[in-house]
Amino acid sequence: MGEGHRQDHPAPRRRRRLHPRQADVRGRHRDDGGQAAVELALVLPLVCTLLLAVVQIGLIVHTHLLVVHAAREAVRAAAVDPRPSAPEAAVVGGTPLRADRVQVDVTDAGSGRVRVRVTYDMPTDVPLVGPLLGDVRVSADAVMRVEHDGAPP
Repeated sequence: MGEGHRQDHPAPRRRRRLHPRQADVRGRHRDDGGQAAVELALVLPLVCTLLLAVVQIGLIVHTHLLVVHAAREAVRAAAVDPRPSAPEAAVVGGTPLRADRVQVDVTDAGSGRVRVRVTYDMPTDVPLVGPLLGDVRVSADAVMRVEHDGAPP
């Protein structure tokens, strides 16, 4: 009675798990630690370069916002103050932009309006990425109705 019972239900076979350091079919040892280090060494410079590129793009966007703000300040100064130096003084005094890299152009937009274009040559100082791009020229325009009669105060 006992033997028949054992033959009816054979014992399940257990799968034997190989330890990672045990030899595979060809006799080599399976160790992936070195492969991960090599992959990291290959991918890390690419990831760092991409991170620096994102930082440089962020700085360019920030500078563009500063130039837009400078154009608005300059056109406001040109609209209320008839002196030709007023727009440039507003840009230099009201923004952290370097004065030697800023160019302010004031033109008559017609119909009692004035147009100001602010151009800024932004240096790209981020390591590794900046020298690849060179200086970036950022510009913005603003138009406003003239509020003075043209006579200096």
